Amino acid sequence: MKKYAPVFAITLLALIIAGASWFLMFDKSAEAPPSGGSDLISGKPQTVPVPGVPTMVDIGAHSCIPCKMMTPIIQELSVEYKDRAAIVFIDVWRYPDQTAKYGIRAIPTQIFYDAKGVERYRHQGFMDKPSIMAKLAEIGAR
Repeated sequence: MKKYAPVFAITLLALIIAGASWFLMFDKSAEAPPSGGSDLISGKPQTVPVPGVPTMVDIGAHSCIPCKMMTPIIQELSVEYKDRAAIVFIDVWRYPDQTAKYGIRAIPTQIFYDAKGVERYRHQGFMDKPSIMAKLAEIGAR
């Protein structure tokens, strides 16, 4: 029995992870869009980039783990940069046509546009608040 203990432990861990992933995938609280900012889910389609202001577009899904980790950051930035930059979230699981439009290969992806609408930077994966703020400053959001 002792020789099977590592196999049992690994199998149990895999089942726990799979169960947690399944639960998070169907977690209804993840359906609500981030408050503040703009969101295609909220029924407010945006022209992206937003004309005349620096724009950060966070492209992801409300059910993806790194995207969920970014939700409070996006909410805070939407408030902090209200009159200085546009913060837009697009859920590509609800709007799959947006993946081709923006050339998305992985989520989350953040795209930064200057006030003239020129893409200045693109990042894939989780991006922390200080890094986002630095990029927003680089594209002219003061």
